[in-house]
Amino acid sequence: MGFGLLALIMDENGLKELGEHIAVNMEQAVKSTHLAFGELTINAKSDQIVPLMKFLRDDGMCRFLVLIDICGADFPERAERFNVVYHLLSLHQNQRVRIKLQVDEETPIPSCAEIFPAADWYEREAYDMYGIFFSNHPDLRRLLTDYGFDGFPLRKDFPLTGFVEVRYDEEQKRVAYEPVKLNQEFRRFDFMSPWEGAEYILPGDEKATADDADAKGN
Repeated sequence: MGFGLLALIMDENGLKELGEHIAVNMEQAVKSTHLAFGELTINAKSDQIVPLMKFLRDDGMCRFLVLIDICGADFPERAERFNVVYHLLSLHQNQRVRIKLQVDEETPIPSCAEIFPAADWYEREAYDMYGIFFSNHPDLRRLLTDYGFDGFPLRKDFPLTGFVEVRYDEEQKRVAYEPVKLNQEFRRFDFMSPWEGAEYILPGDEKATADDADAKGN
């Protein structure tokens, strides 16, 4: 058995033990744990995310002191349409863990900003992009879009063109919002491949056509 494979097995065994440790001590917050592709995932209850994150930060076997990111995923066909995923890093244990929970459009998730200050902007981004609400957040405002932006761009039912277009109005000296207009001029689109032989001279072929004519003349 190679050293790399042995190290991988030992690492997976350590993650499996860690998952069991978390599940036993936080059974009120953990639905399940599973190991896949060398990574530990904890499926958590959304209303118990704060005590779970505190445990993962403070417990001696965990010591996940770094919140790497918080991201979302949209499944509009589900009643709980959003997955909210937290990634934590333990430099002491040299391990990573993923916490995943599900929530609907209206139920807020308790904010983790007091536990991990980095969660402040990550949660604002999730709210801005998906419309996921976080209760007890110190300042839950949009982060990436404009103040008057309508809708949540990363939802799968959000139109590709958006609802409004934004421009700066020089006369009003402010940002103006207008309904999206997709004006399509009358154009002639030719999607024929040059290899299929267009009926007209393609740009750059003028010289070759002239040389062919000269050759035929000779």
